[in-house]
Parts: sequence; C-alpha cells; structure tokens
Amino acid sequence: MIAARLKTEYLINPIGIDAATPRLFWNCQDGRNQTAYQIIAVTDDGKVLWDSERVESSSMQAAWGGLPIKPKTKVLWKIRLWDENNTPGDWQEASFETGIDAWTAKWITGNYKVNKKKRYPVDCFRRQFTVPDRKKARLYITACGLYEAKLNGTRVGNFILAPGITDYRKRVQYQTYDVTELLCKGKNTLTVQLADGWYRGSCGAWALKNQYGTETKLLAQLEITHADGSVQVIGTDENWDWSNDGPIRFADNKDGERYDANAVPGYCGKAKVTAHPVTPAASNNVPVTEHEHLSARLLRTPAGKTVLDFGQNIAGYVSFSLMAGSGQTIRLRFGELLDEQGEFTQKNIQCSNKKITTPLQQVIYTCKEGLNEYQTTFAIFGFQYVLVETDVEICPADFTAIAVYSDMERTGWFESSNALLNRFVENTVWSAKNNHADLPTDCPTRERHGWSGDAQIFCPTASFLFDYRSFARKYLNDLYDWQRPDGKLPQIAPEGGTDAYMKFMDGSVGWADAGVLMPYALWKQYGDTEILRRFLPGMRRYARFMQNRCGKWYPGAKRTGLKGEERAYLSNYGQAYGEWAEPDEVHHMTWKDCAVPHPEVATAYTAHVMDCMAEIERALGNVKAAEEYRAFADGCRKSYQALRKTQAYCLDTDRQAWLVRPLAFGLLDEEQKEFAEKRLLEALEHYGWRIGTGFLSTPLILDVLAEIDLDAAYRLLENEEMPGWLFMPKNGATTVWEAWEGSSAPNGGIASLDHYSKGAVCRWLFDTMCGIRVDGENHFVIAPRPGGHFTHARAVYVSVYGKVESGWEKENNGAVYRVVIPANCTAALLLPGREAISLSTGIYTFRG
Repeated sequence: MIAARLKTEYLINPIGIDAATPRLFWNCQDGRNQTAYQIIAVTDDGKVLWDSERVESSSMQAAWGGLPIKPKTKVLWKIRLWDENNTPGDWQEASFETGIDAWTAKWITGNYKVNKKKRYPVDCFRRQFTVPDRKKARLYITACGLYEAKLNGTRVGNFILAPGITDYRKRVQYQTYDVTELLCKGKNTLTVQLADGWYRGSCGAWALKNQYGTETKLLAQLEITHADGSVQVIGTDENWDWSNDGPIRFADNKDGERYDANAVPGYCGKAKVTAHPVTPAASNNVPVTEHEHLSARLLRTPAGKTVLDFGQNIAGYVSFSLMAGSGQTIRLRFGELLDEQGEFTQKNIQCSNKKITTPLQQVIYTCKEGLNEYQTTFAIFGFQYVLVETDVEICPADFTAIAVYSDMERTGWFESSNALLNRFVENTVWSAKNNHADLPTDCPTRERHGWSGDAQIFCPTASFLFDYRSFARKYLNDLYDWQRPDGKLPQIAPEGGTDAYMKFMDGSVGWADAGVLMPYALWKQYGDTEILRRFLPGMRRYARFMQNRCGKWYPGAKRTGLKGEERAYLSNYGQAYGEWAEPDEVHHMTWKDCAVPHPEVATAYTAHVMDCMAEIERALGNVKAAEEYRAFADGCRKSYQALRKTQAYCLDTDRQAWLVRPLAFGLLDEEQKEFAEKRLLEALEHYGWRIGTGFLSTPLILDVLAEIDLDAAYRLLENEEMPGWLFMPKNGATTVWEAWEGSSAPNGGIASLDHYSKGAVCRWLFDTMCGIRVDGENHFVIAPRPGGHFTHARAVYVSVYGKVESGWEKENNGAVYRVVIPANCTAALLLPGREAISLSTGIYTFRG
C-alpha cells in the first residue's frame, strides 16, 4: 500500500505558506487497510526536522509533530504506509515551503501625484543587478493593485491577477516564487508592471473606483542564496527605475485594456517610496491560473459585423497572433450572447445611465508593423462571443480564448441517461469555474461581487465538484475581516463596489449566515474540525448578533400580532433580502421587498444557524454552549410555529419557498408538518410542476420532496419548462443563468448568463440520487435512490478519504447497483427496501 494525493494544508507542494505546524493529508492506494504510517520530514539540505516513527493509525492525516518550522524553510516530506498484512509500502514524497517573516523591502509607487478622478497607464518598474552565482532564489512579492513580474524577460509564476482580491486595508496576500532557474550569472533584470486592479479600479455593478485606496503600490523582495550560503537581497526601494510609458495605456479588471504595441517603457524616472499599514500574509490558497484553450468559429451577423464564437461561455481573455501594419487598430468587445436579430450585444451584462456604461469588457489594440502577439494581462471577461472591429485581415485561427480561474482540483463527476441533466451539471461546473477567480462571485461580468449568499448556498455543491477547502477558507477570511464589533457579517466580501444604500442589507439572513453555514458544510464534507476552531470566535459573535435581533421591532416591519413568548424568539428586525428572486409570476419583487424585515425567512434561518452552532460546539467538546444554542433554536421554532398560524404567514400558500424552508429546517409541529407536505405538492401541481422557489430555497426543494414523495422530486427535476433547471440546456445554455428566463428576465433583460447559484441543486444528484455521503473519518453512507424516467445514473467523488463511486441502472422491475469504496475506508450501503449492508474497500455489484 502506498500513499497518494499528498497535500500540505490542502495544497499540492505549496510554496510560501505561513503554517509553522502544518497538517499533512494523503489517500491510500493499492491495498485494503492502512494499519500504520511513518512520516519523515527534512530540509532541502538533509536536516531531519521530524520523524514520526511508526504510528499505529488508520487516519489519513497527521498534525505536524516536530518543532515549529522556521520561515523560508523548504521541507521535503515522505510517507510510507503499512497495510493489513503489516507490509510496508514504498515511500512517497511531497514538499512544502514556509513563507517570509520579515520584509526589508520598501513599498514603492509610481512617481506622480494621483488625481483620484483620473485613470493612469500601468506603472513599469525595473531593477538591474548582478549575480555571481546562485544556489537558490525566491521572489516574495505583492501589491495594492495587480502585478506581473518578469525576470530576464520571462514571466515569473503562473498566477493571473496576482496578488488576488482582499480588503487591502485589512489583508494583503503575497506570493512566493522559485526563480532559481530564471537567474543567470552576471547581469539580471527584474521588471514588474503594476495596474489598478480591484484596489482602485472598477468594483461592483456601477464600477466604483478607489474602493481601497488611490495610490497603487508594490512590494517585492528577491532573495538569492549563493553557493557559499550568503544571501543577496534585492528589495523594492527608491533605487528602482520607473515609468508609465509602456504598452498598456489603460487597464481595468472590468473595462479591459488599451494596448499600444509600439510603446516601450523608458524607465526614465525613479520609483517613489511609500507605505502601507498592513503586513502581507500568505494566501494559503490555490492560485488563479490559465486553463482551457478554445478555438473560434467566425460569424457574420445580419448587419455584417464580424463575431468570433468560442462555443462556450467562459471567464478569461483572448490571445491573438497576426500580421498587421503599424498604427492599425483592433477593437475586441466581449459578451455572452447574440440578440434576437443575431447581433452582438452586451446589454444583458451592463449597467448604464447618463454618466457611465459598465462593464465595457473590451480590448483596444494598436498594432506595430509585422507580427503582433497579444494576451490580456490585467483583466478577465465573461464571454462566449467577441465582436471584432478592425481593418486588419483576420481569420478565426488567429484567436484563442483562454479560461482563467482558481486552480481548484476537480473532484466530482456525474452522468445519467438524461442528456439535458448531464449538460446542466457541466454548465454548473463551468459557472463555478468562471466565478472563482480568488473569490466566489455572482457573475464574471456585471457585479463580480463576493456575495455571501451565493457562496453559502453553493458551498455543499462546490465541495463535491472541487477540492474546495483552501478556496473556502480564504473566502471565510474575507468575511471575518469585515465582521463588525456587534458580530454582524456582510452581504458582500470584500465590500469594495457595494453601493452606499446597500449597507443596510448587511447582516441579512441567508447571506451573512455564510459565516456559520460554510464552516459547518466544510466540516461535514471534509471532517475538518480545525476550520471550526479557526472561525469559532467569529461564529459565536455572529450567533449573538442574530440572537440580539430577536424579539425586537424594526421601523417599517409588518406587525405579526405575536406577543410574549411567541414574540421573544421572532426575528423581525433589519432590512433583508428575504427569499429573493422567486419567479416573477410567483412573487413580483420591488425595491420595497428589501426595505423591510422578513420574519418568516429570518426566524427560520436564526433557528437553523443555532442548530448548526449547537452541533459545532458539541463537536468541539463545548457541551454547555451546545445546549444553550439548542435551547435558543427551540425558542425560534415555537415563535416560527406561532407565526405560521397567523393569516399573513399562513401555511396555506402556493409560494413554494414558504413551505420548503420550514420542512427543510424542521421548524413545524407534527400537524403543521403534515399540512405543509400536502400543501407543497398542491402548490407544485398548481404551478405545473415547475420550480417556484427563489434564491434560498431552490437548493432545498428536492431534499424536502424526496422525504415526502421521491417521484415528486424526480418529476420536478425532469421538468424542461421554464422555470426549471433543464430549461437552460434545452435552450442552448452552456452555463447556468442568473434568471430562470435567461436574457428575457423581467428586469429589462439585465441578467447574467453565468451565475452558479441555481446549480446548487447538483449536490442532490451526488448525495441523494446516487447517494454518496461522507459520514465521519474514512466512512461513507451510500444510499442511492433511483427514480423518475432515468434508466441509469452514476456519480464519482474524489473525497478527502479517496475516490468513491455509486451508480445504478434499472432493469426489469429492479435495478443493478455498482459501488466502489476506496482503500482504507468503509461504508454502510442502504438500498431501497433492504437492510443496511456493511462494506469495506472494494468494487461491488448488487441487484435489488
């Protein structure tokens, strides 16, 4: 037996992490049961840092057992396993490296006075230096803005849009690069370009500027270790050359780039030393990198326009290579769709008034004589189509679309007899990729906000589709960096670009609850109690914030008529989004919906969060705290039950969300529960078995229906009419739409076609349809539930404990089930109508 998928703090061979006592993870391969392991960790010069010796354990993770690792230390670790026969396997190796602890470099900026009402070309910095020899070299670098570094003309690393997005006033991420092979003996040149990025460029739906500052700045420290062990340090300071006359004349992460291929930076000035109050921290996350490369098909629109169709809606940019004359221009505009006349349009992704239209999503390129090669540096766009406006002769082979997103390992696959559902799952994967560039965004076009509501409802699905641990941890840092002294958590994090009038929506249930519901979901999926410990103080503050809202009245709130104990645990305070975005014919939303509390939604989520907190506290051994949270949740249930007996919030309703939520969260008494279950089926019948829930309840409805009537769940899943999941791929979608109606949304068609939230239903395909559930360390519950018109379905999930598979195929009056349990794991198999079966490692086939 050997160890596979070796990871350090969730990452593969990370460089520049800030964990002095990291956790190590692995899976087992080529055997049945791990009975012991041994880990040996050494420095790159062979010094032993830790030898665990033989540890009798079946666990596939280990806490660091040596002394805390010093900064800037490369660690080579190897592991061997003993199997059920007490036979040791071959050693398997991995590595990690700790980051920097002390910066001697200085923050530098362009040598000009900033007028915050103006936009500036990209800053170009240069440092030339001589190296006698090199044993190893590391570049530690970050920016308030976006940077791209080159050493002797070669790009350093593969991180796109580095250093990523944070609230730069509170957290700045730095990267560490091994640049040993880029250095040469003698003269070397390090250059860095610095753009506005999120720091002072466009943020949010209305492209607000200067959200984190007005002065972009760079911090870089190159450390070169010589053969004799001495260290040469090249840090940013006032000796760096600077100019802003390079080829990128304008760069904005939403509006795009203006590029003049004839311009060459002169570096005629010197950088200006500045300061920043935040000490950079390692991101401890996967980088944003390039992925799929797509070729184009050339279209001529009815109006004679030239459009490139890449066949897939992506987030990324275009590269091209073509011949042109000096001064010729190429304008590229990026969009998601063609309008009803077959013309290119950006209207569905743009906000527009008399002062501004945003995002522009464009590249304006001025050619040089001869061969022109270009690739966007400081922007990504959401697009399938590119409008090309130029007098340069082009062909589609000149252009390549490149998808750009965080380098999360794909871990989940689903396939069934329904081609539309298969396409919807892949659409969800694409929308997830397109909205994960260091931040879980709502769309890669218009807002690009880190909405907490989107993140929390999608987290369980993301955790099946990807190894989501490091990415989610980073986003939770963003949430808790924002947290207010009273415990409130935000609707958007980082908050840059949030319109001023929206501040009253912070703390809205379903959104701010991400601070608890995401760690809870990650714990359940990955068995990671460390993420609970890490964020527990903040989670407790948020739970107290929710509790403090109960029993109070908010100006403008609808009177419920509840009094005394019935009102004591009712949450009817603060502006909130409520269910949000139900189909327009179910509930027509106006701005007034967001100006008042929503006691049904808020009380339900308060109870749910308290239930989760009770589980979390108990898992961490805090029994008293768990009992207190459970008691508060029970109080919320009683208030909720009383609320649903009032006329205004009666259970006798066709609004599916008002029935799904209490059933999903277990909020009703037995009589109410029985009524709500029947009433939900009636509501679906009245709506033609189309989905009528909104943002929060859509991920929950199939779970609820499966408990009432499995056939009902499948009937809703298989619906191909609008509103419905399969309506999207049936109408040619390659990603998940923001609105059920797609570009025909009732808000004037302003709706992204790349918005992953409705894809949260895919979690149900894995954990219910195919029945894969993680159930503690090294253990699964496999409980597939065939149904509907499907003839077969199969899911594959590379879990934290290894690859597990579950599938079924109908035959005659039964089904054939195929299950694969990974090495060193067990499972309880629950087939319909049969007693539980205990499984160990292996491949199994059952008929039933």
